[in-house]
Amino acid sequence: MRLPPPRGPLTEALFDRLAGSPGADRLDAAVTTGGLDDDDVQLALFACYELHYQGFEGVDERWEWDPALLGLRAELERCFEWSLAAAVPRPGGLEPAGLRAALTALACPEEEPLLPLFLQREASLEHFREFVIHRSIYHLKEADPHTWAVPRLTGVPKAALVEIQSDEYGGGRPERMHSELFRATLRGLGLDDSYGAYLHRVPGVTLAISNVMSLFGLHRRWRGALLGHLAALEMTSSLPNRRYAAGLRRLGAGPRTVRFYDEHVQADAVHEQIAVNDLCGAFATAFPPYTGDIVYGAACALELERRWAEHVMGRWQRGAPSLRARPVPA
Repeated sequence: MRLPPPRGPLTEALFDRLAGSPGADRLDAAVTTGGLDDDDVQLALFACYELHYQGFEGVDERWEWDPALLGLRAELERCFEWSLAAAVPRPGGLEPAGLRAALTALACPEEEPLLPLFLQREASLEHFREFVIHRSIYHLKEADPHTWAVPRLTGVPKAALVEIQSDEYGGGRPERMHSELFRATLRGLGLDDSYGAYLHRVPGVTLAISNVMSLFGLHRRWRGALLGHLAALEMTSSLPNRRYAAGLRRLGAGPRTVRFYDEHVQADAVHEQIAVNDLCGAFATAFPPYTGDIVYGAACALELERRWAEHVMGRWQRGAPSLRARPVPA
């Protein structure tokens, strides 16, 4: 993908440097403040992380490990971690025996989220297009952030993660990879299915959902949080995806457009048990001090999802789009 237009002084300075060659002593971009929905900070952090994935057209690949850029990324990550800590309390004194109950309490709120119900029963085709544009930022690289944990695990947790990821990657069949199934959904809704095509349209609160996965995935110290994050996704996936599929069928979508969501209804019900018991449970038993990290990672995933859904529904209820306006061409 291409670098999007900057959204503030931080991304303006960063993108200007990425257009050139690496090797500077430092990057002239100071990180001062910025919360979980800050467009400038979240886009800058996303761009730093993306250098470890597919990268950007016209950006020298040597930037991935450039010391100056890594220094800036570390500042951005500190800001992000502080914001997460302020929004999500860290659990204390949790033993492995209490892990499943703690995860279940997080994943089973008293009230069902409004967004899946709205998409099933009331959403227009334009609402659905906005929804999948938001989701394209992660779903077109689906599973990749969690795969960073594979070489950091051993034994039962490692085998469990590989089993889950194998399904995410289509069991060796490219056309069944979940990212490819999502491309079919984009095409079915008349949208661009290329990687990162809508990066310029999504707000910071959407980017934060992807950024937290990369933060946990790229740092070994956060591997417990990464496992909890994955468990939270699997535990809260089946019912919403069933509603998304029903909503698309209500709007006349065909089987290929809906298949991504149908696939997750079945697959994630199985993945939930593997993630909770064989992945997180076995890891916590082997490393009891990381039990709290597992729950923290799950809580971060759900809190960012809640904030994102609140942003989307809030805009829709006011009759406004949930995406950023298209930038005016230079």
